[in-house]
Amino acid sequence: MTKKYILTFPVDATDRSVTYELIKKFDIRINILKAEIEIGKSGQLLVELEANEEQLERGIKYLKESGIIVSALANKISHDEEKCINCGNCASACFSGALTIKAPDWKLKFDPAKCIICKLCLKSCPLKLFKIEFAEQ
Repeated sequence: MTKKYILTFPVDATDRSVTYELIKKFDIRINILKAEIEIGKSGQLLVELEANEEQLERGIKYLKESGIIVSALANKISHDEEKCINCGNCASACFSGALTIKAPDWKLKFDPAKCIICKLCLKSCPLKLFKIEFAEQ
């Protein structure tokens, strides 16, 4: 089972090795998608955690007991297909490969499983057709 979470660290929790503990104690595979964290300041990690359901539950419980706010994440990217001119700017910026344009139709394609929510598509679209929503589950 793979799930995405936002981990919000209070100031006093930014110096702990919680990702190491999740791996070592709970055998949870961690993919850090985005990090904004500094020692001495609060911060956030966008992570994808992979393990069986029991391991995830135990790991999430550990994080919460450590003072970290854990929010399950449902993300959705969308763009206005009718207005899209298939210029390829967003696909060029998408290093994860979630957005592609290929022959024979040269139409923009989106693979949500590859999206890491980097928001580069928002910045690269000249028509500002992308919308990314974060919703806590």
